[in-house]
Amino acid sequence: MNLRGKASTAAAAGALVVITALAVSGPPATALTGPATGPAGSGVTHEENPRVPEGAVWTEAYFPSSDGSGVELHADVLRPAHLPPGAKTPVILSVGPYFAHAGQTEAEGWERVGPSARFQDFIDGSRLMARGYTFVMVDLRGFGGSTGCLDWVGPGEQADVRAAVQWAATRPWSTGKVGMYGKSYDAVTGLVGNNLKLKSLKAVVAQEPVWDMYNYLFSNKVPRPNVTGTPNAYNSIATIPAMADDSDRYRSNAAYEQSHPECLSENLANNNEPDPKSAYWKARDLAARARGTSTPLFVTQGFIEPNTKPEDMEEYLGNHRGTERGWLGQWEHVRGNDTDANGRLLMGRSGWFDEVMRFYDKYLRGVDPSVSDPAYAIEDSLGGWRAQRTWPVVATSYGARLSDGRYVDDGGATTLADPGRWDMERAPRVEPLSRTEKDTAKLGTAAANSFWSWSTPASGTLRLTGTPRIALNASATGNVMVRLWDVAPDGTGTMFNENVALLERKGRIAFDLKSTDWTFREGHRLGVQIGTIDTGRWRDTPSGNTIRVTNARLTLDVQDPAFDVPTQGDRSPYLDRYIASNTARLTDIGHGTFPLRIGRRAAG
Repeated sequence: MNLRGKASTAAAAGALVVITALAVSGPPATALTGPATGPAGSGVTHEENPRVPEGAVWTEAYFPSSDGSGVELHADVLRPAHLPPGAKTPVILSVGPYFAHAGQTEAEGWERVGPSARFQDFIDGSRLMARGYTFVMVDLRGFGGSTGCLDWVGPGEQADVRAAVQWAATRPWSTGKVGMYGKSYDAVTGLVGNNLKLKSLKAVVAQEPVWDMYNYLFSNKVPRPNVTGTPNAYNSIATIPAMADDSDRYRSNAAYEQSHPECLSENLANNNEPDPKSAYWKARDLAARARGTSTPLFVTQGFIEPNTKPEDMEEYLGNHRGTERGWLGQWEHVRGNDTDANGRLLMGRSGWFDEVMRFYDKYLRGVDPSVSDPAYAIEDSLGGWRAQRTWPVVATSYGARLSDGRYVDDGGATTLADPGRWDMERAPRVEPLSRTEKDTAKLGTAAANSFWSWSTPASGTLRLTGTPRIALNASATGNVMVRLWDVAPDGTGTMFNENVALLERKGRIAFDLKSTDWTFREGHRLGVQIGTIDTGRWRDTPSGNTIRVTNARLTLDVQDPAFDVPTQGDRSPYLDRYIASNTARLTDIGHGTFPLRIGRRAAG
């Protein structure tokens, strides 16, 4: 979660300073007073308050959202201390729910009010102040010092992002060029910023976002275990109390939910809509809404991460028409600079902050970098890194015809545990296969609640990339789960992809699995398991029906690793942990009924 430790006792604050908060456009708003103070009325430095990053001057501001709702947004502004107060700089902006003065997801025990430390690593690691950038953190409606009801990346929060970008671009100390930076929820708001097609937004860095908000709570009308835990978690974050030494205005805004309890109940109710085609979720389908956008975009995504999964990523990137950069690989929900206890980079690739700042310098300052970075740096499932001009790169695509079969939709006797609090920063670090799931896989065709199809052995090393898609005919209503396994010649299989769907009626259904980048060694097979949802990763209601599956086809995109262009990077530590948690010894492996190969379109 990258939380900074508790602050030490600081020296007494200086005299209060009047801070002028300007609206998105137009004349200055009411003069404000607050704790962001300095003896000369110019904000607070690190020397005056150790919560302020070194080399920065902290002030606060308020401005309205852009939807005419009367929502007031709060911002913490960090300006380079070595520059004159009016010096114009490019602005890097982060908009999200985690910037409350008291803490990101809960009160952190700070002894004195100050700006959030959520991106202290970025400010320090990139030497942002010394480089002459301004960093602005804006609380989404309902969080921190902003008023209004939570809106889970809906029209209200999208209006907040619009207002924040326009406000940052029109400050007298701004060059008018804004970049966005974030990880998780505040990476999502970066995708929103791109979708809004704002002229002043010049670059977005989005680490581990959600590409379509529906997919965080549901999969094809099947609820995930956090379907209520996540809205409850954000309700809790929204009600973090202000600190004792926050300004009266901040404290009043932070207490908004106390006088508007409907905000919390509506957040719970609205997010329980299971239909992805509803108006509620269409407004939050960021991938579809990215069509025709062109803001330069730098993203990261773990293909096997258990939190913000790579669902609809390919659609978003395919709809985006601007410059793209990316680090994609085999890691969990981490930042590009995160390390483990042994100092190993959790993404495996070095130089995160340097590469990010080359990206910002190019698009916010017009400075061409002296170092040439690959458009995409990608770690595959063998731990090797390659450079690509785009993602995915596909040698061939084909529809593999799968075996017919039947299964009992009994839920696999899965015991559902209460996931508890689950927001994008406090989610499971790994989702291992349970003993029941491994035993079911081991039974193979002897299991009543799933059946298998097998490819022929790979004739050489090849890679499945992009987004596999399944289509099948089902004879009855119920649930269906599809899993993909990499099966070695000795029968050891690793499950590397899965998704589920509700069968509301008998007949044809089609849905995507997660985007993937998984390399098969020569002699390995692809195993496709179809059956009941036998895992706690979804909260399905088993139908008890026996469901016959016919005419199933799996669409695969295949890449030839022979053309890989190596780039720097080490094996991400999470990869071995994932494989150990999702590997089982399979038996009863049948004859291959479809090819696993590179070449011309395969007959299915």
